[in-house]
Amino acid sequence: MTVEDWAEIRRLHRVEGMAIKAIARQLGVSRNAVRRALARDAPPKYERAPRGSIVDAVESQVRELLRAHPRMPATVIAERIGWDRSLTVLKDRVRELRPYYLPPDPATRTAYDPGQRVQCDLWFPPAQVPLGSGQAGNPPVLVMVSGYSRMIFARMLPTRQGPDLIAGHWELLQAMGGVPAQLVWDNEAAVGSWRAGRPRLTEPPRLSWRLSTHGG
Repeated sequence: MTVEDWAEIRRLHRVEGMAIKAIARQLGVSRNAVRRALARDAPPKYERAPRGSIVDAVESQVRELLRAHPRMPATVIAERIGWDRSLTVLKDRVRELRPYYLPPDPATRTAYDPGQRVQCDLWFPPAQVPLGSGQAGNPPVLVMVSGYSRMIFARMLPTRQGPDLIAGHWELLQAMGGVPAQLVWDNEAAVGSWRAGRPRLTEPPRLSWRLSTHGG
């Protein structure tokens, strides 16, 4: 629909008071077209269909080379596929595709020994949970994840206060069947905080096992 048709439909309807059926008959358009024009506050814009890139035709070849040699320079790729067009366009596409074929950087992955560390945190259900006696709420859930096996243990607690956290720890440690060298928290007020570059435990109560905290 052109801008002129859109304007004429709105003029006939608003100024002349003409019905949708009459407008469609007079202009030779469908009733739905008239309804769309009346529902649209802004005139239609001409939008050119997106043009494909000249690299599209060789993308499969580029992917095959990157799959075999993820770090192959774009200039070498251009030679291998016989590319004789703009090198900048090809380089841009190679830059977009290369991350999908590069191996994971080992420096970004942290490994732990068995029994070394368990990460602790609190999760709050996004929906109301029935608590009994007609009550509902979002009680905290103590979540503990093994750094070595990535196994997850969780327990819903009445509150996030120290005594409830200790009781939750005790139950989950029994479920794990052992005590790790470190239980790591990230600035949970009932456990501890990071002050002056050092972790400080919250007292009371004092936890009876080794507990590590770190800054987030």
